[in-house]
Amino acid sequence: MIGNKVLIIDDQPELRDLLSSFLSSLGYETKAAENGLEGLKILQEWPADLVTVDLQMPVLDGAGFIREAVKSWPDLPIIIVSGVDAVDQAVDALRLGARDFITKPIESFSLVKNTIDKALESAELIRQNRDYQINLERMVEQRTDELEEIKRQLLYSLGKAAEYRDNETGRHVIRVGKMCGVLGRAMGMSSAKARTFQEAAPLHDIGKIGISDMILLKAGKLTSDEWNTMKRHCEIGCDILRHYSSMPQSDESLYQRVIEMANSGGELALLEVAMVIALCHHEKWDGTGYPMMLAGRNIPLVARIVAVIDVYDALGSERPYKKPFSEEKCQEIIREGSDSHFDPEIIKAFFDNLDEIVKIKRDWMD
Repeated sequence: MIGNKVLIIDDQPELRDLLSSFLSSLGYETKAAENGLEGLKILQEWPADLVTVDLQMPVLDGAGFIREAVKSWPDLPIIIVSGVDAVDQAVDALRLGARDFITKPIESFSLVKNTIDKALESAELIRQNRDYQINLERMVEQRTDELEEIKRQLLYSLGKAAEYRDNETGRHVIRVGKMCGVLGRAMGMSSAKARTFQEAAPLHDIGKIGISDMILLKAGKLTSDEWNTMKRHCEIGCDILRHYSSMPQSDESLYQRVIEMANSGGELALLEVAMVIALCHHEKWDGTGYPMMLAGRNIPLVARIVAVIDVYDALGSERPYKKPFSEEKCQEIIREGSDSHFDPEIIKAFFDNLDEIVKIKRDWMD
């Protein structure tokens, strides 16, 4: 193709000059080298679009040149120009990565032109196909990212909807998510797991959607029956999220299987993490929590973390039944809950990262 660069490698100066003159007359830009080693050096500074190379040369022969060239320029079209007595060597060179073969002595320059044109067209098609594949992969990645962002926004909105029913502004779920991400990383989660955890944590109270406003918004103390109904929001939240996860339909062992899944050490999807949190975020370290009265490390780590953060943020927030506590009082209550309500290791991580947690609380305050 007119304007392309062609590197001619041959130890015969007459043939180099002849090919260079012919290709230049066709509009190609050319350079020449007398052996493979010199040709490699030229390619480093002058990226040719095509190379013609003799097989039998001193210093570095054609086969040696092809071996080295394809390492750095795998898509570079290479055409062998060699004698008829080198057919076997030419076949070997084609296996190494050469594209075509022209025999010496050159009797038809139209054949040279057609061979070079064909090799350049083939290389251009390969390049276009590669670019198409790269662009297609980039588009798929972009679309996947867009869908993931839509999913995150929908899940956030779902969690926010539950908080609005509880007389909250919705920023509670943002704070809980961000604070949980901090503690997740502090407790050894990978960046990917901590991000999933941060996105799942805002759904901890999604089950409140299924609780009557008369109970949710009651200013006074709940009766025993009302409290038992309120506690049902954990199972309700798990059930809601289960319909959108890979978990099978509900049965008697569903909640136990959720715990087993969480404690298996496997990689959980976002909605699976959210199911675990919704079900277990009111369990207590000493086994007196609900709904399953789990204790210690039988409580999934994500739920143990949410238990701390949810209580901490709720203490500092106004609710129908209470005024917000001071920051000092919030911290005091959290510290006092260590080894009874809360995992003591998480409490230590909480206070080790208190500055970052308090900053999130202030940055996202109602």
